[in-house]
Amino acid sequence: MAIKHRTLGTPGLQVPAQGLGCMGMTFGYGNADAAEALATIDRALELGVNLLDTADMYGPHTNEELIGRAIAGRREKVVLASKVGNEIGDDGQLTWRINGRPDYIRRSIEGTLRRLGTDHLDLYYLHRVDPDVPVEESFGALAELVRAGLVRHLGISEAGPATIRRAHAVHPLTAVQTEYSLFTRDVEVNGVLDTVRELGIGFVAYSPLGRGFLTGTIRGTSDIPEGLDFRRIAPRFKDENIRRNLPVVDQLIDLAAAADTTVVRLALAWVLSRGEDVVAIPGTKRRTYLEENVSAAGLELSADVLAAIDAIAPYGVTAGNRYPDAEMSALSR
Repeated sequence: MAIKHRTLGTPGLQVPAQGLGCMGMTFGYGNADAAEALATIDRALELGVNLLDTADMYGPHTNEELIGRAIAGRREKVVLASKVGNEIGDDGQLTWRINGRPDYIRRSIEGTLRRLGTDHLDLYYLHRVDPDVPVEESFGALAELVRAGLVRHLGISEAGPATIRRAHAVHPLTAVQTEYSLFTRDVEVNGVLDTVRELGIGFVAYSPLGRGFLTGTIRGTSDIPEGLDFRRIAPRFKDENIRRNLPVVDQLIDLAAAADTTVVRLALAWVLSRGEDVVAIPGTKRRTYLEENVSAAGLELSADVLAAIDAIAPYGVTAGNRYPDAEMSALSR
């Protein structure tokens, strides 16, 4: 099945309707398997899923290095997206501070390009907004990278409407990337979707499967893999919130079965149904999950199914924040 393409933003970046979130291949979701991760990227490219999404903080650095290995000799077949702004110290470790200073951005792009084995990025995001640096200064530095030919398109992640407007005024944004799923519908009510559509900016939905919750495989914290898995500290994945959220998942599972599909395909198809300007980047590090994810790109949901989904999982239905309090404060600035 040929995957359909969509256009991100007025600048016109052509990408598949579904890309591949690569973070979990080295960071954030338990133990990694480099061989399987490389095989998953190979299979994604075979299927036409050539938008690969990474960031320097994933590892840190190891995710970009992995992707650099995966695309060696075939850079022209890939749309590469990375991010900057979560500070990495001189020792190569995360400081857990946000850094949007122009000098940090200029310094960071050099390492990102080296690790990815390329002379340019197709899309470069400001990963988080630095509260101590005017966003105009951060995007002034990012715009310099475009003029230098190091970056083709710019984006911003987890920013509020006013910040999106300010960044866009410095240099046209191609994409805004924010979490969006049946469990996280904030962008529908906080003005983000309205703003990007008014300004002609594409929207990239990360964690469209609710960090695995919407797969139906997580029934308690014991189902979260051992190792350094972010979900062990995420409020939404505390046992009491899992218990409160499971009835929603179970209703979606039943609805998917009645529609002769799976809850994974239902959840992904729902995100893609939000508009031709929306692209989903489900993350996976296994070929088996990739195959199911990609199959959702061609699924059309009927009006009755969409109405039933809205009745089951309206905005605000989910128990528990998606990040701990300190990280929540860095969102939608």
